[in-house]
Amino acid sequence: QVQLLESGGGVVDVGGSLRLSCVVSGGTFSGWSLGWFRQAPGKEREFVSAINVKGDSTRKSGAVKDRFTISRDNAKNTVYLQMNRLKPEDTAVYYCAADPQARYGYSSYLYQYWGQGTRVTVSS
Repeated sequence: QVQLLESGGGVVDVGGSLRLSCVVSGGTFSGWSLGWFRQAPGKEREFVSAINVKGDSTRKSGAVKDRFTISRDNAKNTVYLQMNRLKPEDTAVYYCAADPQARYGYSSYLYQYWGQGTRVTVSS
């Protein structure tokens, strides 16, 4: 059974940083592309960032392009999201997701497995 477990969320001041982690178990992590999505109150879930199988290529939304960095450690079955210079509009529940078909896409429909989410609140 595949499980994704996020951690690292919390409350942070504007301009602060957080690092989210997502540990994946029960699957072939090293062969999957991975993504982070977020959902703010009253809004639809949106793409944040994705990383390919090898970890040498990443994609980001325009809203986080210069502030967030996705990475992966295949030895630890873990994907990370480093978030810097946080803004109030970054407040959301953040979800990690895995695509066993490694399509490295932007759409949430491409991702088969999802974590339960971790909440990030940026306080002004």
